[in-house]
Amino acid sequence: MFKKIQTPFLGGILFLLTLNSFSQDLKEPTKYTATNKGKIFISWGGNRSAFTNSDITFKGDDYEFTIQDVTAHDKPKGWHIDYINPVRMTIPQTNFKLGYFFSDHYTISLGVDHMKYVMDSNKNRVVNGYIDLPSNEIGSIYNGVYEQQNFLVSDEFLQFEHTDGLNYVYAEIARYDDISSIFNIQNTDKFQINITEGIGAGVLYPKTNTKLLNRERYDEFHIAGFGVSASAGLNFTFFKHFFIQGDLKGGYINMGDIRTTHNPSESASQHFFYAESVFSLGGIFRI
Repeated sequence: MFKKIQTPFLGGILFLLTLNSFSQDLKEPTKYTATNKGKIFISWGGNRSAFTNSDITFKGDDYEFTIQDVTAHDKPKGWHIDYINPVRMTIPQTNFKLGYFFSDHYTISLGVDHMKYVMDSNKNRVVNGYIDLPSNEIGSIYNGVYEQQNFLVSDEFLQFEHTDGLNYVYAEIARYDDISSIFNIQNTDKFQINITEGIGAGVLYPKTNTKLLNRERYDEFHIAGFGVSASAGLNFTFFKHFFIQGDLKGGYINMGDIRTTHNPSESASQHFFYAESVFSLGGIFRI
């Protein structure tokens, strides 16, 4: 008799458990934003940048000198159609990133920060070194030995810009955390707030616009050095797939091989810290 009761009794329990689970699924479907692993994201935006002072050393067959405490500024475009014009996208200061969630909280991504660096010219700077150009070159008017000399760095003496641009090509690992509950946001599939923090490293691939010692202007892409960075930001995701993100980013740039003239034996070097504010639009999708 016990066996006869046991089988339908256990079956009834299993049926009730299954029914309860099914009813829970109907009441509370799993939100798309509840998990991130396996998703990819892509973003495009713009930046403003600031740079610390730096010493820039110029070397060639007939000269070697250092200009101390050079100041520089960025070259903002402002709100402009060029940010989305495929033909003119490199004119403004832009940021691109493509990433993948390898877990719910961590991403790996590749990005390009297209900053612009313009040396402040027509300023008095301290110069150390020497210039000994052949007398038939126009730049020979600057020949001499410079020892802590206060010198006017004019446009005729030097124009120096990474304006197309100061390109930081990097890989980054970042963490994402959903903080929507702090603001009592219940349906994160409609609106979600995340905080992000990341660290990255990469190479500098500037297109340096230089005119040195009255020589012919030079402006070509060249791998010039390396950089490291750290960032923190706020991510606002709408309707599961679209987001706006603001980041504060900072790092260190060391460029030991900056091309300055058509002669490959001539170069410049500098290193400095930078700060960057970034505003981006993007999309996130599961693959």
